[in-house]
Amino acid sequence: MTISASAWQAAVDALSRADDVALACHVDPDGDAIGSMLALQRVLNGRGARTIASWGTPHADAGHELAVPPQYAFLPGLETLVMPVQFPATPELMVAFDTGAPERLGSLRAAGEAAGTLIVIDHHASGQSFGDIRLVDGSVAATAVLVDELISRLGGELDRDTAICLYTALVTDTGRFQYASTTPAVLELAARLISLDIDHAAIGRQVWSTHSFGYLKLLARVLDRATLEPEASLLWTALTQEDLERFGVAWQETEGLIEVLRSVETARVAMIAKRQSDGVWKVSLRSRGDVDVGRVARDLGGGGHAFLAGLVSDGDITELVARVAAAIVTRTALTRSTRDVTAPGRTPQ
Repeated sequence: MTISASAWQAAVDALSRADDVALACHVDPDGDAIGSMLALQRVLNGRGARTIASWGTPHADAGHELAVPPQYAFLPGLETLVMPVQFPATPELMVAFDTGAPERLGSLRAAGEAAGTLIVIDHHASGQSFGDIRLVDGSVAATAVLVDELISRLGGELDRDTAICLYTALVTDTGRFQYASTTPAVLELAARLISLDIDHAAIGRQVWSTHSFGYLKLLARVLDRATLEPEASLLWTALTQEDLERFGVAWQETEGLIEVLRSVETARVAMIAKRQSDGVWKVSLRSRGDVDVGRVARDLGGGGHAFLAGLVSDGDITELVARVAAAIVTRTALTRSTRDVTAPGRTPQ
C-alpha cells in the first residue's frame, strides 16, 4: 500500500496547527514504537508545540505503571514520558505509533477514540483501518521510516538525539538489518542517522547484549521447556509470571527470547507464549522465511508481518499450541497449492 499525498499533507497541516499534541505507542512497546514516538516528540517540541507522551497498560484496570524496557533505558527523552493515568482523556490531536489496531493502545484506547483528530503512523499491513489520518504502509521496514519522512515534510531537522531514537527504532524492527524488509533505502537511512555522530555500536550492545543475571537463569528455564512439533516444523516454549518473579526479570526484558528459538535450523517457525497475570497468553511468532506467520496469526485472530507476528489466547497451552500448529500446516498447504497452480507451464484453474 502507498500513503497518498493528501494523507501526508493532512498530517503535516494538523501537526503544524496544533499547540498541544498527545502521543502514544502500543502497549508493551518495542524499540520501533518507543523510538519513533520519542523522535517525533522531540521534533514537535523544537517547533514550539507542547507534547505529552505515554503508552497504555494492556487493560484499563491493570494499574498505572509505565515500565520502560531496560534495553531502551538509554533513549533520549524518556524523562519526558508520563504515566498513562496522566494522559489526556480527550486530546485535541493525538498520534498513535506502530499500532495496527485500536486495542493495541490498551488503556489509552479510549483517548484515541475521543481525540478530536487521531493520526495513525504504522507499518503493519494486517492492521485495522482506524484513525482520522492514516500514515500506514505495510511495505516499509519500520514505523521509524514513516516518522523520518513526516519529519522531513514538516521541515524539521534531525539532531543527534533524534537520530539515536530513529536508529534504535530502525535497527530493532529490521532485526539488526537481517530481515527481508531491509532494502537499500533502509540502509541509506541508517547511514544518514549514523552520520549524525551516534554510537551505533553502543546502541547494538545495549539493545541485544545487555541483560541481568536473572535473565540468563530465565533463558535456561525457557529453553529447557522448548518443544518441537515436527509436523508443523514449530519450535515453541512458554513463560509465566511465576518464572519472572522467581528470577527477578521484568516482562520487558524478555522481548528477544524468541530470536534464540528462531536460530534453530530444523524449525521453520518459532513461538513463545507468555502467560500474563490475568491468565491470557500473549503469543509471538517468528518465521525463518518460508512460512508467512502474519497469515497464520490472522487465521487465529492476531496479526503482523510475514516474518514476525502475534496473537493473544485464553485457555490451555496444549490446545493453543495445537491450534497454532494446525494453522501453520493449513497455511503451508495453501501456499504450496498456490505455487503449484501458478508454476510455469501450468494453467491456473
